[in-house]
Amino acid sequence: MQYTKPMIELVFEIRRRVPADMKPAVKLANPELLDELVLHHRKSKDVISQTLIKELLQLAGAPWDQALSDVAHDEEIAKRPRQVIKVYRGQVTLEETPPKKAAEPHRRKRVYRGQVID
Repeated sequence: MQYTKPMIELVFEIRRRVPADMKPAVKLANPELLDELVLHHRKSKDVISQTLIKELLQLAGAPWDQALSDVAHDEEIAKRPRQVIKVYRGQVTLEETPPKKAAEPHRRKRVYRGQVID
């Protein structure tokens, strides 16, 4: 997908408004950016960010302007494996991660010099 200048400005503004844990996913390089924004739109209570996401999806074109009203689209997104962009010493890789389970609490791993510490 080609991003236009108004779409890029909207992505930057949305990135400023999303919670800190979602900021790594809101990047133009993320291939699943619009999918994640649709999911965030549904659970967000911030009216301004919802409006910005809705405007971005309308600018994106045909399949995305219907995404907010499509329930089957949400189920499809939840079933697909999520891809995460990782950068290590300038080398960019795209890795698939399993879908998150709702019952499992999210705990960040602390890493020191390449070793996971508790």
